[in-house]
This record gives sequence, C-alpha cells and structure tokens, in this order.
Amino acid sequence: MTTLVACSHGTRSPAGRAVIARIREALAAALPEATVREAYVDVEQPEIAGVVQRAAARGPTVVVPLLLSTGFHTGVDIAAAVVPHPAAVAALPLGPHEALVPALRDRLAALSGGDAGHRPGDHVVLAAAGSSDPAAARAVEQMRDLLAARLPCPVSIGYGAGCAPTIPEAVTAARESGARRVIAASYVLAPGHFAGLVRAAGADLVSAPLGAHPGVVRVAAQRYRDALALLGASQRVTV
Repeated sequence: MTTLVACSHGTRSPAGRAVIARIREALAAALPEATVREAYVDVEQPEIAGVVQRAAARGPTVVVPLLLSTGFHTGVDIAAAVVPHPAAVAALPLGPHEALVPALRDRLAALSGGDAGHRPGDHVVLAAAGSSDPAAARAVEQMRDLLAARLPCPVSIGYGAGCAPTIPEAVTAARESGARRVIAASYVLAPGHFAGLVRAAGADLVSAPLGAHPGVVRVAAQRYRDALALLGASQRVTV
C-alpha cells in the first residue's frame, strides 16, 4: 500500500491536536487504499524527515501538507524530507482551492443566525496565519478572490505573522472604511496559536477553524491522488 503522510505544523493545543487527528481519520476513511501516517514540522513528534524515510523504504509515499498555503514548511521542511527518496513525493498544500470556499462559508453560516457576510454593512476579513514567503501571500489572495466571488460583502485579508496587514490592522481598516460589522473568517485548520490571534484581533464575529470539514478532507484526498499520479509517472520514466 502507498503511505500517505499527513504532515501538519504541530501545536501544543489539545483541541488543535484532536482536530488534526480527526482530519487524518477522515482521510483514512476516504482513501482506504492508503496507509495514513502522522508527521509534523514543528512542536510535535514524529518529525517529517524520519517518517518519510521509514515509509519510503517500504514503498510509494505521498506527503500531504495539512497546511493552507505554501511557505517555509512546504518549501524547506517537507521538500528536504522528500528529496532523498525516489519513492516519495510531496503534494501541494491544501489552499488555495475552490472546494475550501464551502468550508469557509459553512463556518461563517454558523455565526449570528447564519447571516454573517450577508447583512448590509458587513465586511469579512480572511484571517490567515501568514508567511514571509511572497508565494504564500499570493495563495491567500487567490483564496480571498474565490471567497469574495461567493459573498455579497467586501472581503479583505489579515495575517497573523510574516506579512502585512496584520489581522487587527485589517479589522481596523474595515471599520474605517465604513463597515458596520466586521467578521473574521478563520483561514486556519485547527485551534492553536494562530486561531488565538484571530480571536484576539477585535472582529465583531469570529468563525471557527476549518477543521475536518468535508471540503478540507476532499481537497486533501485530491492532493494525494494528484501527487501519487505524478509519482507513478516519474517512476515509469525512470524505469
């Protein structure tokens, strides 16, 4: 069987760890042909390089980043873990992807009687973790555009770290532009450090992290299938 290494950032939050575990469980149910293993780039163990080394020694291995954007962890940590092993490949991060829009909208719909983002005067801030990698900012901008196309209100971006504007700055700018109600759409997977930054940013309403929403699982499964196809093609060329 192919090994799917579900690689997340890692968190000290027990609630965050439970959410990531549920995503792995949902992936295992969606992809019974794969063996799902956990790995992390920070905070938790087992670390990604060791997991990939052991898995690739046994057969085809696909690392699926449980991360919403590209950045240091995908370009350095995960890439370095995969490169030494011809039987291993890294999938794309989860975002941007149009299938994440229903997940964001469902989380917004769970707020304030289901009208968050639809009341006159609403402004949604897509609140992302952030990265110093310019490609990560472009990925979040693409996700903002996808979400904005499905909401009747303005949608801007705020970041927890790495680039500007910060989430509090984006919330303030929305109010200064005339918003009556500012809603932070949490563009994070699970409770933890960045989810805490979103909650503390001063928005009137804050949606829950995406978690194990079916849209998230659907994207992760598709990323796995796409990467596995590329791995199979590369191995056929090598042979």
